[in-house]
Amino acid sequence: MASLGQSGKVTLVDVAKTLDPQGNTLDVAELLNQSNEVLLDMPFYEANSVTGHLSGIRTGLPTAIWRQMYQGVPASKSVRENVTDSLGMLEARSEVDVEIAKLSNNLASFRLSEADSFIEAMNQTMAQALFYGNTAVNPEQFMGLAPRFSAISGAANAQNVLSQAGAGADNTSVWLVGWGQNTVFGIYPKGSKAGLEHQDLGEIDAFDASNNRFRAYADLWKWKCGLVVKDWRYVVRICNIDVSDLIGSTGSQNAQQLIKGMIASMANIPAMGRCTPVFYANRTVKKMLSIQALDKSQNVLALQPGVQQLGTVAPGSVAQGNVSLLGVPVRTVDRILNSEAVVA
Repeated sequence: MASLGQSGKVTLVDVAKTLDPQGNTLDVAELLNQSNEVLLDMPFYEANSVTGHLSGIRTGLPTAIWRQMYQGVPASKSVRENVTDSLGMLEARSEVDVEIAKLSNNLASFRLSEADSFIEAMNQTMAQALFYGNTAVNPEQFMGLAPRFSAISGAANAQNVLSQAGAGADNTSVWLVGWGQNTVFGIYPKGSKAGLEHQDLGEIDAFDASNNRFRAYADLWKWKCGLVVKDWRYVVRICNIDVSDLIGSTGSQNAQQLIKGMIASMANIPAMGRCTPVFYANRTVKKMLSIQALDKSQNVLALQPGVQQLGTVAPGSVAQGNVSLLGVPVRTVDRILNSEAVVA
């Protein structure tokens, strides 16, 4: 897994790694980059306040009765509950010594290369919060999916938490999310812009560990975002997937059993036509599903060539990990852990 924030400064070593033998900036191969495709699917809408989003959720239906002639009908109403989902403010700063930056021969290209790493760091941190953010533990974040779907019994949404019976310390989850404006969606503050914001602060006075000044090129990155689960019925968690057992196909923990659990999760979505359903799994689980797809004997799980969301692949080739289950795509999210505790 990629490590974030190993050092707060760009060093001469970092510059050397971005220069070719002629002293020009290299196209950096981001080997530590992770794929978090959930951010490609997640719709974002403007929140109805600057700090969060207030949703009116229907928790009870009005009463309808069969009546006889001359029999009255009692008035009734639906029951509503107001729920507020908070926003989080994700930020990062870059300060590069001007003399370090000048060694690159192409200042603009060097700063753009450095910006790519910040975009990836924000990507990974956002995806981490999307699944595991817990405002009870980290109030500066927003509430992610795992704390909302954290019990297989006793909770109102427990029917949408399906256990695969893993009992060790190396568990993971597969998520089915039905995205939509009336189901599950991302939010950004009222009156602001959606997505990642970048501010070039130019050349400024920066400070070393001894509080002495040096000149640096500075950048500020901001992402104000949150998650609204307006209708919990459109999220299903398949939890307690024992990773080592899945890889070894031991006992009941194998790809075929997982596929059955994923099919069962689809039955829990009230209306597929009201949302955009997508499965999310980490790279380990996705690999095992892909292997199962190659061994398939029928067209339930499929590897799909052809058009991808962000482009195309050559005819006859297989899109990278482009797996679908009964027409529902299975996306890769590296930030879904292989070390989840057992969901009880």
